[in-house]
Amino acid sequence: MEKIRGFAIVSNYEEVATLPKRQTSQAAGYDFTAAETVILAPQHIALIPTGIKAYMPKNEFLGLYIRSSTAVKKGLMMINSVGIVDADYYNNLDNEGHIFFAFYNSNSTPVTIEVGERIGQGIFQPFLCASEEHEKSIERTGGFGSTNSL
Repeated sequence: MEKIRGFAIVSNYEEVATLPKRQTSQAAGYDFTAAETVILAPQHIALIPTGIKAYMPKNEFLGLYIRSSTAVKKGLMMINSVGIVDADYYNNLDNEGHIFFAFYNSNSTPVTIEVGERIGQGIFQPFLCASEEHEKSIERTGGFGSTNSL
């Protein structure tokens, strides 16, 4: 059976990463956990590694969202509001397609994210292109944030 969409563990995180999963039968999002303990300094941004990569068809993306309990209980925000993981990010040469959550600590004290703590959700979503004429023929060569060079 051909795999259409799903998750895999990044090679350097095989011992600590947990594959995302839906917590209930009607949940839209797959819960992601932190693959490392990270201390977010007050009023600073930190990338939280998940140890996960995602594969999907070329007409889909994975939207990344903060868990509401992470936002409310810890005072954190996703710095980019919604993270977008493109289909061609999977297994890129720079970082194997490793997914990170970019959080901002709005508190005046440090916040600790522990290994294994649920931090965000991923939702697979389809998208439409404006027209065939606008499609890029350039292949991704980099990892996180690399599309600004395309």
